[in-house]
Amino acid sequence: MQLIPVGEAEKPRNQFPPVYVGDTLIGEDDIAREMQHHPAEEVAEAWHEAAKSLVIRELLLQQASRLNLDDIADEEDRIARVLEQELNVPDPSEQDCERFYAANPGRFCSPTLMAVSHILLAAAPDDVQERIRQEEAGRQLLSSLLDGRAQFAELAKQYSACESRHQGGSLGQISKGQTVDEFERPVLSLQEGLNPELIETRYGWHLVRVDQRIDGEQLPYEYVKPQIRQYLSESVTRRAFRQYLQVLAAETGVEGVDMEIPDSPLMQ
Repeated sequence: MQLIPVGEAEKPRNQFPPVYVGDTLIGEDDIAREMQHHPAEEVAEAWHEAAKSLVIRELLLQQASRLNLDDIADEEDRIARVLEQELNVPDPSEQDCERFYAANPGRFCSPTLMAVSHILLAAAPDDVQERIRQEEAGRQLLSSLLDGRAQFAELAKQYSACESRHQGGSLGQISKGQTVDEFERPVLSLQEGLNPELIETRYGWHLVRVDQRIDGEQLPYEYVKPQIRQYLSESVTRRAFRQYLQVLAAETGVEGVDMEIPDSPLMQ
């Protein structure tokens, strides 16, 4: 996704209706400039997000005037004061945190750790013939390992295209997020020992042996409670912010742009 060039940002202005917040017109030039902060594949999408962002800002500034906060010179400080005064967000209770922990056990586990060795039979993604050839070679090597005719480390040194061949194919300890997805997903599901199937990735075919596996365990509640409290607080704040903007938009009146508010604040 790329930024919309300034020239492109200026082109669509006559294609869209004027945007009003109450009686205040959001200027076309302002929307064009704001588009640079809303990268999108389509100009119309960038225009819409830019206009919506400026509408939200104007709604909050008009509310600041109604709250007699115009003596605060900086607009960002003024908006912050509005939200401080208007958004009454309760802190998550201990019961809220405990309930979330109990309902989402999989979110609070230590990562599964694995010591893995592999033999890579390299083949480019678009070289169909080479991939077929390397798959057949891989099946022959795998057969020799399964029936005990060969040693994994020796085959790695002789055939693997990965630098790990110098360590007998050992990749050391790996966990989620450390390798490419098409390798990681099947490997993390394996138990200790030689995988009886080849694994195909963009790099070619892999013979894989899991040398050690330490499954992740659920973390104690007290350890993750601060993380849960922060997550719940942010979720409630986002929801309150969205509802507050919807009320302001309905009371003030917004024309020219769809004011469906997303789950996260547009004002940063």
